[in-house]
Amino acid sequence: MKSRRKFLKSSIIGASAAFAIPTIVPSTVFGKNAPSNRINIGQIGIGRIARSHDLPETMKNDVAQVIAVSDVDSKRAAKGKEFIEKYYADKTGKKDYVNVTTYGDYRQMLEDPNIDAVIISTPDHWHAKPAIDAAHAGKDIYLQKPASLTISEGRKMSDVIHRTGVVFQVGSQQRSLDPWPQFHRACELVRNGRIGEIKEVYIGLPGDPSGDEEPEMPIPVILDYDMWLGSTPMVYYTEKRVHPQNDFSRPGWLRCEQFGAGMITGWGAHHIDTAHWGMGTEFTGPIEVEAEAEFPKSGLWNVHGDFKVTAKYANGAIMHISGEYPNGVKFVGAEGWIFVARGKPVTSSDPTSGNEAKKSLDASNPKILDSVIGPDEIHLYQSPEQHKNWLDCIKSREVTIAPAEVAHRSCTTCLVSHIAMKLPRKLYWDPVNERFKNDDEANSMLERPQRHPWGIA
Repeated sequence: MKSRRKFLKSSIIGASAAFAIPTIVPSTVFGKNAPSNRINIGQIGIGRIARSHDLPETMKNDVAQVIAVSDVDSKRAAKGKEFIEKYYADKTGKKDYVNVTTYGDYRQMLEDPNIDAVIISTPDHWHAKPAIDAAHAGKDIYLQKPASLTISEGRKMSDVIHRTGVVFQVGSQQRSLDPWPQFHRACELVRNGRIGEIKEVYIGLPGDPSGDEEPEMPIPVILDYDMWLGSTPMVYYTEKRVHPQNDFSRPGWLRCEQFGAGMITGWGAHHIDTAHWGMGTEFTGPIEVEAEAEFPKSGLWNVHGDFKVTAKYANGAIMHISGEYPNGVKFVGAEGWIFVARGKPVTSSDPTSGNEAKKSLDASNPKILDSVIGPDEIHLYQSPEQHKNWLDCIKSREVTIAPAEVAHRSCTTCLVSHIAMKLPRKLYWDPVNERFKNDDEANSMLERPQRHPWGIA
């Protein structure tokens, strides 16, 4: 059985673009913040995903202690402090167990030498830059997917993570055994040839519905709107462009192309990553992509609706992505097929295609699912739960199950697909140089103009 370090290293060497496993040990490994002691964590962004997922999954591990929170919305920062302190008070029976520090600017948090690591649960356009800043500050990083807003900034982020040697995990939790062990099982069966050579992969992803025009509203005094917009263009404030002020329901920015790409990255970052894991293409990407999509002609929300993507890989496999297929990933090989899905949306507010899978794990022949993986076959990295794996790796300094380059490559395939939705022709992608071949227009979409002073140099 290969160790996870040997497996990651051999995978990287075998890919078109090689990356060495980092050997730099950050200074936080030594002294009072040694891995044998508690890991002090700062939370960047304290909205829906932080409160419902990232914080609870992290704080249930005794090795972790969240001691700070940052948000450009001071009301959310205060509620985050209250949320964290109550959690620990209920858990320990001690009312004053922790006194959480709040920040309006995460960069001030990164200056605190007592903080060992950060969780970044911000909108998509605020993913890569905080991760880069945290890496430069020597903080280990858990980053919500997708890895970046653009392919260019994703490459910069991955390079900085590798250069600094911080421990990085992206929230691609379909790789971990808790709560969805079926993805690991499906990918391991596929990697070991139980359905023969992979011919096609079908990924079911819904689109987002459009919305109405929304009027300009006064900027809440509690919100640093300029910083919230970050590197993206200045546009007028309206609540449905940002996040709800009175609850933590699904925020409107998810449906605005200024801040993300829609469901192709929202859920695509999960399912495409699963497809890459099963195909063994984690460190590369497609070589040909063509797509079509419906985009709203009016309204504030302008991310793609119904769509279809076809992507060809160098190994000959064809990936199809559309809401026409059941939400999940279907691997089709020369000798059968395996389908895997979560079985239900992450939250009740996530869009659905109305074409949901009846089984979370299925195969052309049920006997395939009972197959035993032998000791000399491929055994994929086993992670108990995504946040716990990150914490374990902070202590061991091992590579996580979803490190920076894996995160970047999954996100890149999502973004290449999104670019293809915008252009009426087949695109030829070079996954080594991360450029489109002979297509200046497509290459101009690898990055976006950045508004001073929030961009990435």
